[in-house]
Amino acid sequence: MSRTSTQTEIDAGITTAKRRPAEDSPFVPTATYRTASVDGLKVFYREGGNRKSPVATILIGLAGTMATTLVAAEAQNYATAATSDQSSQAVVDEQGNLRVPEDYRTAYQFLGAWAIAADQGKGSQELHVVYASPGTAAAYRKDGHFADGSVLVKEVFETATGPMTTGTVSRAETLKGWFVMVRDSKDTHPGNKLWGDGWGWSWFDAANPLKTTSTDYKVNCQPCHVPAQASEWIYVNGYPPLKR
Repeated sequence: MSRTSTQTEIDAGITTAKRRPAEDSPFVPTATYRTASVDGLKVFYREGGNRKSPVATILIGLAGTMATTLVAAEAQNYATAATSDQSSQAVVDEQGNLRVPEDYRTAYQFLGAWAIAADQGKGSQELHVVYASPGTAAAYRKDGHFADGSVLVKEVFETATGPMTTGTVSRAETLKGWFVMVRDSKDTHPGNKLWGDGWGWSWFDAANPLKTTSTDYKVNCQPCHVPAQASEWIYVNGYPPLKR
């Protein structure tokens, strides 16, 4: 039997125990002890393993509504962290280059749309349709902040305007391109001119969703967001799913 040693650390009320196997073992399991408030009752529980792996909840001595509530709360916390991480990995490479996610129309959540009024006449000259990666809106509703790894995708369409039974109507017609943002409050790509102020920023022409035409976010992207600086550079008032 291999020798093991146990190390216990206590930080901000959270206890983490690590059992270290022999040097020839590749596994270092970790257990974290936490508490959760369920229907006014403080519940102690243990969380272990890799957060990127499938989650399993084992309940001892809990039943009924309390157990259901605890499972739902923990599953939501796991899903938010895991999906944000997976979404950003699908959009950003190791060098910090962004690309348009292939499945954003089916896998992402619709946040809202903007109609850019025509300079002359009725209707709109552009429509902007915005999507967020899974878990982004739920995390934002909790604390009013975008979680690291959150991805926002904005489609920009030229429009067609004409009479319909409801009046003069503008609809999306030709896709001009995408604007992609990835939340990064930790500045994980220092020196990259497309990352800064808590985000990765890039515009993509419709002809090439894999290569941005942006060269400096402070010149190509951020100026349009200056009025929204106080809300993490995002015009959150246009996105109903973010409201609590």
